[in-house]
Amino acid sequence: MFDSQFPSLLEVVDDAAFPEADLALRFGRHIDADEATMYEFLREAQPHLERFYQRYGYELVHAQAGFFFLLPQAEKLGRRHLGLAEMLVGQVLALTYLDPSTVDTGGAITRSQVIEMLSHIVGENRLMAALHPRKRRADERVAQEAVRREVDRALRALAALGFCDLVDDENVAIRASVLRFVEPVQGIGDPREALQTLMAGGQAVQEGVAMSDEDEEALDASAEND
Repeated sequence: MFDSQFPSLLEVVDDAAFPEADLALRFGRHIDADEATMYEFLREAQPHLERFYQRYGYELVHAQAGFFFLLPQAEKLGRRHLGLAEMLVGQVLALTYLDPSTVDTGGAITRSQVIEMLSHIVGENRLMAALHPRKRRADERVAQEAVRREVDRALRALAALGFCDLVDDENVAIRASVLRFVEPVQGIGDPREALQTLMAGGQAVQEGVAMSDEDEEALDASAEND
């Protein structure tokens, strides 16, 4: 039996760490050991909280990679839908995290490297068309700046969800929770190769954190125009 410091759910809810952890999980945040207080609280309270969130139709998941998140178990429940930019940037962060050389950089990447990887995998013209769809005939410099703004916005959104930390204006620290972006290709050979193929094919879908229909249509449209 799990040896928890909390004898009952009442003690869990009464703990000082509960409000912050509960709000973070409901917002869609992924909580790992870098957020030590909340992570240790969730680890200790996990048996009680699993039953607690199950009553609301959510599964409290403790991923093998070492992070917690809530997964909706019913279609009627709200799901956090990531936009196209967030999905693509998240997949790039996952590719970088899986790269053996990432150990040498401590799980870090620059914003410029994110854009370079996106351009290489998705294609520069296709990337600009997908992330700057209303200005397809705009000056290339303007389109590139728009892409950078979208990437910056996506990184801020992913940081709020616990997928990364924004170290400064250029550097990003990747967290283990980006492995959620690998879920669609789990069990399909080499995960990095499979994920790159998924991105190059214009697919950006993840269980529980799905791309919106509008963004999927935008990516499909950009592929048709290539």
